[in-house]
Amino acid sequence: MENREILSIKQRFGIIGNAPSLNHAIQVAIQVAATDLTVMITGESGSGKESFSKIIHQLSSRKHGKFIAINCGAIPEGTIDSELFGHEKGSFTGANEARKGYFEVTDGGTIFLDEIGEMPIETQARLLRVLENKEFIRVGSSKVLKTDVRVVAATNVNLLKNVQKGKFREDLYYRLNTVPIKVPPLRERGNDIELLFRKFATDFAEQYHVKPLALTPEAKQILINFAFPGNIRQLKNLAEQMSALELDRLVTGDTMKRYLPQVNNQLLVMDNDDKSLNERDLLYKVLFDMRQDMNDLKKIVIQLAQGKKNASTVLAENSKLFSSVMDDIPTSSETAITVRPTQPPANYNFDTPSETPINNDNPVIITNNETDNYGNKTYDLDKVVEVKPEEESLSIEKKEKELIIKALQKNNNKRKYAAQDLGISERTLYRKIKQYELDE
Repeated sequence: MENREILSIKQRFGIIGNAPSLNHAIQVAIQVAATDLTVMITGESGSGKESFSKIIHQLSSRKHGKFIAINCGAIPEGTIDSELFGHEKGSFTGANEARKGYFEVTDGGTIFLDEIGEMPIETQARLLRVLENKEFIRVGSSKVLKTDVRVVAATNVNLLKNVQKGKFREDLYYRLNTVPIKVPPLRERGNDIELLFRKFATDFAEQYHVKPLALTPEAKQILINFAFPGNIRQLKNLAEQMSALELDRLVTGDTMKRYLPQVNNQLLVMDNDDKSLNERDLLYKVLFDMRQDMNDLKKIVIQLAQGKKNASTVLAENSKLFSSVMDDIPTSSETAITVRPTQPPANYNFDTPSETPINNDNPVIITNNETDNYGNKTYDLDKVVEVKPEEESLSIEKKEKELIIKALQKNNNKRKYAAQDLGISERTLYRKIKQYELDE
């Protein structure tokens, strides 16, 4: 049973859930808050890392000082030094006046550096000096300034791997990682998923002046079993979407499946240990899944063509393959299609390869040539023609460009949310948009 202090913190900061891993993270935040130690918060994107930085600040002796949250991945590389440490007038083009940086204006307070792994290596050297000596120099100046700022950092990547690759300073890593706090992903929090959904559904019901959503036992189980790669942010978006669109306020399992399609569960749960996985491995996963589906479909066509199985048996045995499209196939007698195996020629042997053998590398098309007595289309398997398979496009760049376009369209060109859907930083998305000339 959790202690009163943890319960009080949850109520104060709006944290919902009873998972042991969540309670442990809160307990560590409470203990370290009273010190002045640097804290590293790790966890997947959307898991609620910023809430822990606020707990640390509000429970510390700096609670009356300023608290600033900065997303290092959202600040362009050319301006991040100026943003953090300030600049002098005329130090670069556009610097029409001197400006104080975040470390200067937050003197006596707390700075939360989110996505610290995206910080440029040159900026890391400046940050290390602040942590070790409480000193910094504005861009374009030689004057050393002092600041007393507590740094709380957060990342959704494995910084130790970045250290090994030379992308992150080893000395800075150990300086930041004085006290680590791991925020658990939503999929590891069990029944917390349902509690959070009910909270969000209640909030959106008040906002939209509708009755709150309720879940059937089946819908509840589907929700809890879903991987939620986008964590709490994705769950909140789901609750808002369903609250706005669903007329029936009792959500069944079938309704929940429409909002959590099977393909989403098949996507990689990203290994956030390496940012490159967020871009490369997702594309490989999609390509290989598509190729596997194509091979499965070829085998099904061969089975039907050879009369070894009927359509009903094929559909039953491959329900997983067809589940996402079955609802879109008309079932009326006017549009029904039947496959009618005809008697093969007397001298035809399925076990003996012909001049144009049927195999997975040579798909076939069955030509339509008649209708039966009920008006249904039938297919004569004596009239089978071979076609050459189209070359599958395995261009990583092409697939990557398509995913970026879809993400931008889905989020009405709001790059911040598109980057979140893609599992990459805003800076990486900006670079990709320029690379593929999508900003024209």
